[in-house]
Amino acid sequence: MPYLRLLFAVLVLVPAAFAQGAEEAYRLLATTRTSTMEREINEIAADGYRFAGTMGGEMRGGEIISILARVPLVDGKGRYRYKLLATNRTSTMERELNEMAAAGYEYAGETARGEIIIIMELDLGKAVRPRHEYKILATSRTGTMQNELNEAVRQGYEFLTVLRRGEVISLLRKRKG
Repeated sequence: MPYLRLLFAVLVLVPAAFAQGAEEAYRLLATTRTSTMEREINEIAADGYRFAGTMGGEMRGGEIISILARVPLVDGKGRYRYKLLATNRTSTMERELNEMAAAGYEYAGETARGEIIIIMELDLGKAVRPRHEYKILATSRTGTMQNELNEAVRQGYEFLTVLRRGEVISLLRKRKG
């Protein structure tokens, strides 16, 4: 799904924005380092852009490609801030996701490059309050994943995405309160 969003942005939205005369409607980042990507996404977001999609790790020498779209400034400043979470351990990722959610960040996207990379977004135009809690399911057996997904849905979680690594990893969230 994130690949389709990114492909849509590149093939449809970017040419349409430039055809209407919008300069710098989109910014594209390409990097092999997670820390560089987080810093650069936040620099561009401060200029009035919002994360639109990402892909990467499996092509162009392990580069991660991210696209950010121009959004209106709030009081002359960018409205969004980002935190990239990267780990090989699903238990660590789940803990970090929930720590970021407690600080008001929400899931924005993901990619993988050996490790799982999840992009979290903070909307500075909204009151900071935790809206979701996150859960990660990981297994090498698809039948087990199906059972765990259905149990999580019964507990109020919604499916967000499936990630690839040596196993099937599903990311879910549910509303707090």
